[in-house]
Amino acid sequence: MASKISPRAEIDPRAKIGDNCEIFPFVYIEGDVEIGDNCVIFPFVSILNGTRMGGHNKIHQGAVIGALPQDFNFVGEKSELIIGDHNIIRENVVINRATHRGCKTVIGNNNFLMEGAHISHDTKVGNRCVFGYGTKIAGDCEIGNGVIFSSSVIANPGTRVGRCTMVKASTTFSNDIPPYIIAGGTPVAYGGVNSLVLKYIGIDEKVQKHIANAYRLVFHGQTSVFDAIIQIKEQIPDSPEIQNVINFLTETKLGIICKI
Repeated sequence: MASKISPRAEIDPRAKIGDNCEIFPFVYIEGDVEIGDNCVIFPFVSILNGTRMGGHNKIHQGAVIGALPQDFNFVGEKSELIIGDHNIIRENVVINRATHRGCKTVIGNNNFLMEGAHISHDTKVGNRCVFGYGTKIAGDCEIGNGVIFSSSVIANPGTRVGRCTMVKASTTFSNDIPPYIIAGGTPVAYGGVNSLVLKYIGIDEKVQKHIANAYRLVFHGQTSVFDAIIQIKEQIPDSPEIQNVINFLTETKLGIICKI
């Protein structure tokens, strides 16, 4: 089905628009843009060069998609923003493309970005994440699947957040936040296992207890994270989730959030 495009939208003829899209008045789309099928672009949205968007996305008023990176290293190189399918991007959201040629900012599938969220250059976001009002994610961050940020969360550059983690409102963090937990406070600290989400996605109660025991070793033990990893391997029954915890802890470069 042909797309419904308002004559009052300003769209470069080189832009590639999929089938059955609806583009409202006063939308601005530059030439080096690809938009998949069944997308809805509401008024006053700007979609800029380097954006590659999948299907079934809804972009609400005032959003700026593919904005130039806010990075002093940016010198005008051609880079990309890759957005998957079935994302909801609400009012005044800003997503930057990557800084350097050949690099990408990536947003996965089925994410919900609430009003005023900002995803900066070269950040990688997984699937089924929620970004609360006014949340700001700095450059070069990695956000796993199923992460929930409450309102006004600030992730500083290069930080990682593991899958199925919840970060409480008004939290600012500069270290990595491991998977499957709740984190928040000043300074940000471990607040327990994110049991409601784990139950929702079908993680067995026994495995949830194993995850909780692993994090007792990490956050309540009197050892380093390195030694806690050894203890997890020795003491906690193995599972894909425990392997995710071990791998995340092993790969951290900035260190993890503080112990209680």
